[in-house]
Amino acid sequence: QVQLVESGGGLVQAGGSLRLSCAASGRTASSYAMGWFRQVPGKEREFVACPSWSGETYADSVKGRFTISRDDAKNTVYLQMDSLKPEDTAVYYCAARLKVRMSYVPRGQADYGYWGQGTQVTVSS
Repeated sequence: QVQLVESGGGLVQAGGSLRLSCAASGRTASSYAMGWFRQVPGKEREFVACPSWSGETYADSVKGRFTISRDDAKNTVYLQMDSLKPEDTAVYYCAARLKVRMSYVPRGQADYGYWGQGTQVTVSS
């Protein structure tokens, strides 16, 4: 089992930056890999980024602006968000899955069994 807590969201002006953190806790926290999703009210949750052995994967909408990283010693994953745009406004969720080698890039909600509470990111014009 694992518990996830996101932090780092807030209100920023377009062009600004934020760094989100997702800390995993629990006896088996080190057995999970974590990725990022986001959701706008009334819309479906969408994939943002995830790490993998073959390299990080990003949604086309954030590629080149967002960077995912991790600190395994702290069981924490980060999402560095640069050059933020108003369309990046959403609730950002951390999601966890067992740390196993996948035959495909895990970018679907069904690939993850655990979710954080979400952190709001609002980008103003």
